[in-house]
Amino acid sequence: MWISDVTLVLPDRVVSRASLRIAEGKIAELVERPVPGGITGPDLTVYPGFIDMHGDMIELELEPRARVDFPMEVALASLDARLAAAGVTTAYAAVSFSRGARDGERRSYAHTSQVIRQLHAMRDTCRVDHRIHARFDITFDNAVGVLEQLLDDEQVDLVSLMDHTPGQGQYRNLEVHVKNKAAHHGISETEARQMVANTIALRSRPQEILMGNIRAVSKMCADHGVSLASHDDDTVPKAHLMADMGARIAEFPVTMEAAKAAVDKGMMTAMGAPNAMRGQSYSGNLSARDLHAAGLLHILASDYHPGAMLAAVHALAPSDPDGLAGAVRLVSVNPARSLGLSDRGTLAIGKRADLFVADARGRVALTLCGGQVVHHNGTLDLAAAKSPAFAEAMG
Repeated sequence: MWISDVTLVLPDRVVSRASLRIAEGKIAELVERPVPGGITGPDLTVYPGFIDMHGDMIELELEPRARVDFPMEVALASLDARLAAAGVTTAYAAVSFSRGARDGERRSYAHTSQVIRQLHAMRDTCRVDHRIHARFDITFDNAVGVLEQLLDDEQVDLVSLMDHTPGQGQYRNLEVHVKNKAAHHGISETEARQMVANTIALRSRPQEILMGNIRAVSKMCADHGVSLASHDDDTVPKAHLMADMGARIAEFPVTMEAAKAAVDKGMMTAMGAPNAMRGQSYSGNLSARDLHAAGLLHILASDYHPGAMLAAVHALAPSDPDGLAGAVRLVSVNPARSLGLSDRGTLAIGKRADLFVADARGRVALTLCGGQVVHHNGTLDLAAAKSPAFAEAMG
């Protein structure tokens, strides 16, 4: 298969009127000129497939309304199609081990373990490459052993350590948190304030227990060769602690100071694509655009909306020192490097043919994963890439 006379987004530059050939699931050839035939069209741009290290969507697909449970087959098929249509070819489904999740015990560690095992078992039925990101809340003591068993059984590909106790981290501004909770649940601020107070009491743990959980999970990840990420670092000491515990990625740092401290310790920072697209955090924390402007942003993740990834790339490209190529590295080369995915993340000979083609309006027209078509909006002539006339023209 050839894709011809298009713009290619390479790691270090953007090349116009170029072509690439795909064979046996990999990129076999790149030429900086048009070739006869192939998939082509006016103003097409080819991007490396996006690597999404943190997407919360599967939990909403499984329970789209409170107490409305969908089968995993239906939920995963829906999410899989959305990801492919957004140009995401490698997706880490973020599944929470967390206190205070919806419906309490129904989102207990046993349920979470079941979801992870179901996801893992169904990976081969999907269009894109699905992986598991276990979000481990350090206040959830009983889940340590469950996570260890999942790691022993090779069910988890990435672990992040989080603490969603109000008053620190993502929810360090209690007044903002109360207002957001009141709006979300349609209740008064007085009721929301009591709800927050109850959550703080439920999650209260002595510091030595929290540190014990952090050390235990950190050691498990190191023993199994699984990447570890921190989550919502809001202070310099917390960023330093997470780095010292072996975290490679600082997810969604809350303050510029914490982000800089993480980078100084050798970590890569990750922010949500919706934040970068909108120019602000929905919870009033650090803006991804400000972090990018400071030269401290390395990775963009879908967070809760895969369609925001391409829009965020386009929002950051005008201000990136390397333009579109630099902005695309945030969703391709950089996450691949941070997660140890050496076979993908760039349009280069020998890499997996994970890529997508966008039209002049920025819509994803075609997505390939491992060289296989996983999304096509019907606007491109796919038959031309393998027609007898094309084969004869190419010799």
